[in-house]
Amino acid sequence: MTQTHLLVIDDDPHIRSVLRVALQQAGHAVDEAGDGAEGLTKARTGRYDLIVLDIGLPEMDGLALCRALRQTDETPVLFLTAREDEIDRVLGFELGGDDYVTKPFSPRELVARIGAILKRARPGSRPDLARGVLRLDPSRHLCEVAGRPLTLTAREMEILAHLMARPDHVAARPALVDAVYGGAVVSDRTLDSHLRNLRAKLAEAGCADAIETVHGVGIRMGPCAGS
Repeated sequence: MTQTHLLVIDDDPHIRSVLRVALQQAGHAVDEAGDGAEGLTKARTGRYDLIVLDIGLPEMDGLALCRALRQTDETPVLFLTAREDEIDRVLGFELGGDDYVTKPFSPRELVARIGAILKRARPGSRPDLARGVLRLDPSRHLCEVAGRPLTLTAREMEILAHLMARPDHVAARPALVDAVYGGAVVSDRTLDSHLRNLRAKLAEAGCADAIETVHGVGIRMGPCAGS
């Protein structure tokens, strides 16, 4: 199996050291950056399977870095945050983050979260999925609307793949959270953030009817008729 290559961006040398040891013991190769500017440069010039990104960074904070990175890159991002305010975490998801861990954290938990994200992003044997003008190839992380490619994050891809696997079934929100977030404790606002981003991307691509909310029941696929 090819070794995964991770980038850790945090201004605390002790945290970087703890993460480096834990991740290397788990079989990952690790690069580091100590501030936002250096981190963005490395993220743009290197080839990484996942980025561990602290929100409270000097030079450029983690949210701004993620926003800049998402203009051209969909590498999975796991946020580290010392902030308790849920607004910060929700904003991180809205900018394209895939997960977050709050400081102080357990290195074992963080390694497990990273493993779950990488597993979702890794090519597998899942079949191609189709609904109206929408086509999804989860194994190659490809999405098309009326033949035009659409860039999705790993989490957005997972949500869409889960819904498209049973397109006429209404997925209850708790079941959708369990399927997409792997049992992690997440709030309704976290799911709402990812759904809002996904709907916006699909609407911009001409598929505004792709995801429907059945009030009081859950979420299902729409007809994906296209514009």
